[in-house]
Amino acid sequence: MRVLLTTTSYQDTPGDHHALLESQGFEIHRERGPLPESRMLELAGDFDAFLCGDDEITRAVLDKSLPRLRVISKYGIGLDKIDVAACTEKKLPVLFTPGVNHTTVAEHTFCLLLALVRNLVDSANAVREGKWKRVTGHEIWNKTIGIVGLGRIGQEVARRAAAFGMKIHAMDLPQYWPKAFADEFSITQHETIETMLPHLDVLSLHANLSESTRHLVNAARLKLAKPELLVVNTSRAELVHMQDMIAALDAGQVGGYATDVLDEEPPPADHPLLKHPKALITPHIGSRTYESVPRQAMRATLNLVNYLKGEKDVIQANKW
Repeated sequence: MRVLLTTTSYQDTPGDHHALLESQGFEIHRERGPLPESRMLELAGDFDAFLCGDDEITRAVLDKSLPRLRVISKYGIGLDKIDVAACTEKKLPVLFTPGVNHTTVAEHTFCLLLALVRNLVDSANAVREGKWKRVTGHEIWNKTIGIVGLGRIGQEVARRAAAFGMKIHAMDLPQYWPKAFADEFSITQHETIETMLPHLDVLSLHANLSESTRHLVNAARLKLAKPELLVVNTSRAELVHMQDMIAALDAGQVGGYATDVLDEEPPPADHPLLKHPKALITPHIGSRTYESVPRQAMRATLNLVNYLKGEKDVIQANKW
């Protein structure tokens, strides 16, 4: 049984998941992902299982991987890099790990927001360089935050926003709206981002990437917002139209963009957002903590092992 293991945080972080995976007698081939389609095509066909991160698993990769490939176990919850429709068509199970990283990502969201409003990075770097640079920042108390996606992560963000004394608006599909939770935290409901944006000081993104959410934040919608809107993205880079965001930052329509995700990771040296004075970027570490990684890695490993043993304790994203 050959397993392709690509996720770096899984490999780099101590935890019981290593012992569980090693105990199975698998032949494990390790790569440093996320891997582009070109590399996945080079590897495809030689493995019985993928234990993957955000690698590009396209229809072409699947066609070359089958019939040997039996299962894909995703370390994480975002499935936009996997052609799930093709997997379902080919009756290939896609397993994933919901419910393991919502606390960590919510904390990182506020890490980014607080760093942004208090100019933390520039101030700390200036002191390190021997400069006593005192820049006036802002409070988030009594400000209004808008949350796109009120799932597990969005709800944890809302809890923290309430603790900071923020007013909370949120949007989600009506069928997924958590009414009891929203009532408890006095969250104003929106079905579209257009109705929500005019109220906001902060926009925080926590939606899955799909064709309906791709470029959800774009020039036309940003014009509906208050000047100097702050945008925090710990979800997917593609939720934001990058060129529109840069133009809005330049024009002052957006006062700051704090993101843990980029359209190219790692970014090229000339990526226009890297040195923008109103941008704050972290290297996709929102769920990378010593607490979260072992939870996520163990769930991904249990999914893989249990599926291959025919046991029921698996979390499968696709059905047929």
